[in-house]
Amino acid sequence: MDFEIVSLLVSRVRRYEGRPSDGTQPYDIGDELVDSVRVRAHKGLVGDRYFGTRFTFATMTMIAAESIEQLERDIAGDGLFPAANTPFDPVLARRNLVTRGLDVDALARTTFTVDGGHGPIRFRSMTPANPCAWMNTVYAPGAHQALRGHGGIRCEPLDDGELSIGPATIADIAPIPPEELTRRIKAAPTS
Repeated sequence: MDFEIVSLLVSRVRRYEGRPSDGTQPYDIGDELVDSVRVRAHKGLVGDRYFGTRFTFATMTMIAAESIEQLERDIAGDGLFPAANTPFDPVLARRNLVTRGLDVDALARTTFTVDGGHGPIRFRSMTPANPCAWMNTVYAPGAHQALRGHGGIRCEPLDDGELSIGPATIADIAPIPPEELTRRIKAAPTS
């Protein structure tokens, strides 16, 4: 199935610190947006703050741009919680990979293969990427609640490779066996 990789975000540091009520610290998101990124099996995106951490199951996050567009329709303008800062930018959700034309939320608890223009890379998604309260600050009040179930996924790369902005394909989508989901998630292999 064809889809598009709209943006790639690689951040060396955590940007949303403290409490959302305190507001975000200014930063230039352009410093974190890249055209392509190296992917390492069981480690994540080279240069990202989660690269090589013990949380291998969550080293890369993905969200569909359509989820943020739906959020905007639901809460902006004359919606339940009017927002002044429209249109909503999907990059502000701080997911590593933003897609268009792919139901990212349906990929939770599956394995799948993405070819982002440089050859296939297998991924395993054990969990959804639940939104945090910062979404109310970044987008508008109510965004945190509205994005529940639509916040994308966390996944682990199973192969080395490279992803780039532009056309991509996804294949080999398979559910993870229930017995694998109940096992304790272990640290990345050292090899």
